Parts: sequence; C-alpha cells; structure tokens
Amino acid sequence: MPRARSQQVSLSDTPYYHCISRCVRRAFLCGEDSLTGKSFEHRRGWIEARILFLAEVFSIDICAYAVMSNHLHIVLHVDEKQTKNWSTHEVLRRWHSLHKGTLFTQQYAHGDIMPAYAIELAERSAEAYRERLSDISWFMRELNEPIARQANAEDECTGRFWEGRFKSQALLDEASVLACMAYVDLNPIRANIAATPETSDFTSIKKRVEYAKEITQSKALYPFIGNEHKDKNEGILFKLTDYLQLVDMTGRIARQDKRGSIDLSLSPILQRLGVTSENWLTIAINFEQNTHGVVGQENSITRYKNAQPRSRPNKRCCHLLA
Repeated sequence: MPRARSQQVSLSDTPYYHCISRCVRRAFLCGEDSLTGKSFEHRRGWIEARILFLAEVFSIDICAYAVMSNHLHIVLHVDEKQTKNWSTHEVLRRWHSLHKGTLFTQQYAHGDIMPAYAIELAERSAEAYRERLSDISWFMRELNEPIARQANAEDECTGRFWEGRFKSQALLDEASVLACMAYVDLNPIRANIAATPETSDFTSIKKRVEYAKEITQSKALYPFIGNEHKDKNEGILFKLTDYLQLVDMTGRIARQDKRGSIDLSLSPILQRLGVTSENWLTIAINFEQNTHGVVGQENSITRYKNAQPRSRPNKRCCHLLA
C-alpha cells in the first residue's frame, strides 16, 4: 500500500524531494512516437515552461529537472520560511496568477472597500493559499493538470494523461541531493537521445550550462552558492563548476560502461561528499532502481528513522555509505 503523501514529505527532516510523473501506460505522449512517426516534442516544451513558471509562483525551488518522452523528473527544494514572510497581498498576487480565487480575494487584492466579514473571509482564503504555495502536492498538481488538459484538447480526447499519483523521494543530505540531481540531468544521455549534457534538451543541466557560459546562473533554478556560504540557506552548498564536472564525468563513465573504475578528477569532489566512487556510480547511474522512499547517507537515514518513532524501519531505504 502506498504511503500517505503527508508521511512521505516531512520538511522538518529535509526540504529536498525528487518527484517523478509518468504518462499513462508509459506511452509516448510527449516526444516522438517511434511507431507512428508522429511528433509530440513540443509538449516537452510545454512542461519545461510550466516548471519554470511555477518556480516563480511557489515557494519551491527547482534544483534539477528532465522532461523525457513519457515521464518527467524534478528535484525540488521547499522554502517554507519564505511563504511566512509574504504579505497577504503577495500571497493573493501569486495565487491569482494560477486561479481566479474568490470574489472576496479579488476585491481584497484590488484594494476595494469591503465589509469586515468579507475581509476576514479573504484573509482566511489567503492563509489556505499560503500553505498550498509551499506544498509539493499542489506544485505537482499545478504542473500536471494544465498539461493534461492541453494535450487532451490537442488530441481531441478525454481521459488520463498522467498515471495516478506522482512518486516522491526524500533526499536527506547533500550527497543524496547531488546524486539525484546528477541522475536526473543525465537521463537523456542514458536514454541515448542526447550526446552531452549541454545538448540535452528540456533539462536543467542544459539551462545551467547556457547561463554558465555568460558567467552567471539562471534565476529560475536553485543556485549553487559554494561551501564558503554555509551560514546561508539560499542555495546548494556546492560550486556550480564542481557540479558540472561531476555530471560530465559521471555521464562519461556511464556511457562507457565502466562502473568498476572512475576518473581521478572525480575523487576530490566525492571525498568532500563522503561517498565512495563505487556507491556514487551505483546511485547516480541507476537512482530509481537502487533507491526508494528515503535516500541519504547512513547517519542521515538513522536520524530520519529516530525522528519518526511510530514508523517501522524501512529496509528498502538506500544508504550512501562513506
């Protein structure tokens, strides 16, 4: 039986999550159908654009994403504190960019004169919206439902576009976050639809590389801020240049089918993460097959289990051992 979403997402344990959505029957409802030759490639553009738009609306950052022909991967960072600092007007502005809201929230947002009971109702609605704007389930709902409606309208049909619930994994520490991001960014290469990270369409790695050429970082993606900014909580505590090197070298090893060896240039980075090269390759190349609901190093998994005394230990959790 699948676990309740409230049990899968625990922001007190980690703000990082890997989410996966698949098309119904894993059909090629995006990309190009090899059987009919019909191209749905433009729908991958719809999904990428929607992801980047939602990043501007929600208090949820995009660490990595890859839009494939029949599924999508996305690594999210939830910034719950940010929503608490938003004014009621800011919450309504963001929510109204997605939905109309209510008559009272529209009047409140426009600064209309309102009776006291209407103001109270508008503020209650705003508080509900505030919670939704830092909720992964709402983020995935706002991502998937509009795409399904667009695709069904284009196909002149009804019915499901996506499979049921999206899958989510908690990423407990820096090593698991980076391993998952590398796995996501390398999806097109493993699928043989791209030769290099910088030519992998509809991925976060391509966007990061494009901005890196301009010696900057994309504002739409959660930034790398380096280890020297450990006192801040505004990005990934890793250098962008190191991450690009990590992805490139992991991709080279995966394509050359050399799991038993690793390029020496990776060693310093992995040493800082506290992960052996063998385990890095096992996880970063086959993340989904080798991991389940919770991913992290052994000490992170132990802390997670101890913080949830009512839950039975999950033997299927994957440890990234030192």
